[in-house]
Amino acid sequence: MKKIIWLLCIWIISIQAEAQIRQAKLQASGLTCALCAKAVYANLESLPFIQKIDTDLNGSAFILEFNGKQIDLDAIRKKVEDAGFSVAGLELTATFINTEIEADKHISYQGMIFHFVGSKKSILNGEQTIKIVDKNFILLKDQKKIQHLTKLPCYSTGYVSDCCNIEKTDEPQRVYHLIV
Repeated sequence: MKKIIWLLCIWIISIQAEAQIRQAKLQASGLTCALCAKAVYANLESLPFIQKIDTDLNGSAFILEFNGKQIDLDAIRKKVEDAGFSVAGLELTATFINTEIEADKHISYQGMIFHFVGSKKSILNGEQTIKIVDKNFILLKDQKKIQHLTKLPCYSTGYVSDCCNIEKTDEPQRVYHLIV
């Protein structure tokens, strides 16, 4: 009986360990040289939840690997902006386990609230790439193409509102809008 309980505990821990954001591809706008990329790299390196950073100078991109600590997407954006640049795109690679999504559905995932915009009803399983489509995470021209996919007020404010199927707290809760 003890063996069964022990194996069950290991299995539950392994499932929780898999259900996480593993890495991100960050596209920076305005990088013109290696020194620009170095400034962004140095700022990102100071974030406690980033384990490793690889750079793609040709694509002005950074591949961020996470270490399992709580991820703060706004802190990533802020570090890029503090270096004098802007975020042109942020794609996350995450593992989902039987996660039901559909257009305008909100879910709580790894301590964050995600709002799926323009998504067809489906179940996410396994590793998926999701793109953050909030203001300041994509180019303005791309934001204009996406804003018609939802009319919910949380898209314009970035915070939980009455439209969200998430229980409100006393503190404002950040909502990240994304497409699969």
